[in-house]
Amino acid sequence: MTPWRFVGRTMELDRLHAAVTGPQGRGMFFTGSAGIGKSRLLREGMAALPAENYAVWWIAASATTAAMPFGGLVQVLPVEQPQGLSPAGILRWAVDVLQQQAAGRRIVLAVDDAHLLDPPSAALVHLVARSENACVVGTLRDGEQIPLPIRALWTDGLVEHAELSPLAPTETAGLLAAILGGPVDGGSSDRLGRLSSGNPLLLRELVHAAQGSEELTRRYGIWTWTGRLELAPSLTDLIDIRIGQLSPGVRTVVELVAFGEPLGLQLLYKAASQTDVETAEERGLITMVKSDRRLDVRLAHPLYGEVVRRQCPVSRTRRLQADLAELLEGVGKRRREDLLRVAVWRLDSGTAQDPSMLVAAAGQAFARYDVPLATRLARAALDADGGFNAAELLATILMFADRPAEALGVLDAVAPDGDDEDRLSRWLTARGMVSYWGLSQESTVEEIAECGASLTDLAAQARIRAFEGIMRLHRLDAPAALRLAQGVLDRPAASTAARELARCTIAHLQAVQGQLCRSATAVDLVQAKAASWRADMPYLQLAVELARGTRLALSGDLAGIDRLVADEFADLADAGDFRLGSGYLAILRAYAARLRGRSDTALQAALGACAILATSRVYAGLAQAERAQAAALRGDARQAAEAMAEADRIHAPNMAVLYPWLEQARAAALAVGGDLPAAVAHLHDLVGRLRADGFTGHEVLALHDLVRLGEAGAATGPTCSDDNRRTVAQRLAELSERVDGDLPPLLARHARAAVEGSPEQLLSVADNFMDLGLALPAAEAAAAAVHLLRQRRSPDIAVASERLAVLLGCCDLVQTPALRAATPALTEREWQVARLAADGETSRAIAEQLFLSARTVENHLQRVYTKLGLNGRAELKAALRTIPGHDGTTST
Repeated sequence: MTPWRFVGRTMELDRLHAAVTGPQGRGMFFTGSAGIGKSRLLREGMAALPAENYAVWWIAASATTAAMPFGGLVQVLPVEQPQGLSPAGILRWAVDVLQQQAAGRRIVLAVDDAHLLDPPSAALVHLVARSENACVVGTLRDGEQIPLPIRALWTDGLVEHAELSPLAPTETAGLLAAILGGPVDGGSSDRLGRLSSGNPLLLRELVHAAQGSEELTRRYGIWTWTGRLELAPSLTDLIDIRIGQLSPGVRTVVELVAFGEPLGLQLLYKAASQTDVETAEERGLITMVKSDRRLDVRLAHPLYGEVVRRQCPVSRTRRLQADLAELLEGVGKRRREDLLRVAVWRLDSGTAQDPSMLVAAAGQAFARYDVPLATRLARAALDADGGFNAAELLATILMFADRPAEALGVLDAVAPDGDDEDRLSRWLTARGMVSYWGLSQESTVEEIAECGASLTDLAAQARIRAFEGIMRLHRLDAPAALRLAQGVLDRPAASTAARELARCTIAHLQAVQGQLCRSATAVDLVQAKAASWRADMPYLQLAVELARGTRLALSGDLAGIDRLVADEFADLADAGDFRLGSGYLAILRAYAARLRGRSDTALQAALGACAILATSRVYAGLAQAERAQAAALRGDARQAAEAMAEADRIHAPNMAVLYPWLEQARAAALAVGGDLPAAVAHLHDLVGRLRADGFTGHEVLALHDLVRLGEAGAATGPTCSDDNRRTVAQRLAELSERVDGDLPPLLARHARAAVEGSPEQLLSVADNFMDLGLALPAAEAAAAAVHLLRQRRSPDIAVASERLAVLLGCCDLVQTPALRAATPALTEREWQVARLAADGETSRAIAEQLFLSARTVENHLQRVYTKLGLNGRAELKAALRTIPGHDGTTST
């Protein structure tokens, strides 16, 4: 494993630096648990101190030197100490030695594990802290006895004292990316962060255990961890040391909690003695957590459970799990999740005999989007003669686990006859779902429609038609999809799940047709009925999110996307390996980041989506299209083309409703590749297709892409009744009155300002874009305004340039055609001269650095002023900030 690079802890490092170098700083001590990163933080802080100003002595206290007088300072003090001095005299001698060796520099004593210092060393550290030209810094471990002279350091106000907290999730992600040499997908990072509790040492051991196995893989540059863990011996030893020796009673407490957490305290008292529970809590092995009106018991660290469960003999494991099930059944399964917990304990202990309980538990696990657990329980239910209900549920879960062929085998083994139409409709829809979305068989739509036509039961018919409707929507047969969905809503006999699935079809259609307010209302109605449909169709949530995500993306509602990707479904999907859900939400994250101009975040999220969806074709093409958009935003033509080729290869034809997103991405890839005419022609074709399909919500965005490519005044669409064709700007103005929301009128204003060549209106549009958080189009509109002002050599150029610089500062690396078109073409020599002049260098100094004459420098500057529309050197610095590449971060 490569050495771990120091990541994060910026605030703590700054605080440590200020405590040493600041005018009032006297030093600082960090307290924290073992492995939390105290020593590394201290070393990083000391390494940053210049040796010419600070005399730094590093003291690593240990149990070995704790019994020796001044044993903690053997690395600092001379071997030969003067004889016959009193203890106070020895201390004064030691301080004088340090002052002599410092030779006038400020003394810094850095004491790692200061709780292990022997008494004389602790006294000397305290004395040094009181010296005028010295300070002490150090680390202490939680729960250890601290020598009184060290404790007095902060009680007497000589040093600051702070608790070093676990790594934050962002710091964990950064540390993982640094050590693995690439980003880690969000779900994997969160799981590793939770398992390590933000402890860098434990995180290191977890990664070390996962590296070299099939559980940690890299795809599309993103590392993914399955969550299955093989504990390395070093990690097991480390946890064993923390747990220590346990009495039989305390071990029973720890094992019961390990297999049953969260475990109600009163329930635990029924299986273990109160004294043993208290002892386990005092030793820091378990912790109490308030949950509603109940006090739950959990292990103090997630890895304790991993080690305890693996070390527990199989026979005792099964007995403990059976005991837990009997205990909970004995007091009554009062909470909804109690059924699931009992079923898991019964299954793992080999005492599961009730298939109906296993089916119900599998349904609960699937409703929580825990695909692996739901699969285990449903398969166990089928093996226990759970019959059709178990088979239907297992097949559905297998489909969402990307195992459609296996799902078909399960369903075909329980094919019902035609007497029970309710069962037949469930079998047909489950098989149709697997066939259509799992195996991309478009003929499924006609097959399910034909079978449904023969049913006489109205509820069964409604279920079939609800599925047929959403399939036809995805296949791009919008009129039939709408007719079927409305027909289901008109049937009182339709189940809640069938009705809400039909409503999702309508909500999606309303979004793409620009009826965004109606779409939002429909989605809210579906979500309000979630408690009624989740048990029957938990996967209906995907249809909800696709309709909602489409509306939010088309309306430019970035705050809404932020809420969507942070809600409960997102957490459950990530934790439960529900890839279609987490993958689609990752696409939305990338989309929002792209419109904010955050190209790094956009590309990483898109790559993460590609990795998550690699084995599923439903949204895989969409993920690659968003990857192409993110790459194009960064000016990476090669990756954009590569992503579009992959999108074309894997995009499922039965998800044709997604074509607007893919074709917009194709235009972006063509544009970044330098073929602007092809990109423009492609967008005009796309606009025509969207117009024919009635997808006005999408048409607005495609038209705005034409505006961004300088085509606001170009003719588009068919010839109108006046024998003329509308321009892009005119068509946007028409649609702004038909498509809901604040964005369409703003896009129309952008187009009109571009046609009129109005810098004032372009800057106003840029401000309005930023009001919506849309930094990328804001920067493009401002860049166009600055370009016009440069051409006119307007006196307003300085203010506009400053505004553009601020907008570009909100973005990462961005290289769009709109920004490039507004960027003056400076030669490399002009760039060199302009940068030096902007930094305040005189023409003579520039000439000397570049081996030019002063006259040549002035000639270069005059050409720069002309190209940038400037009046002189005073405006140069602000003008260069408006051009990506002036600081060397991008190419011009």
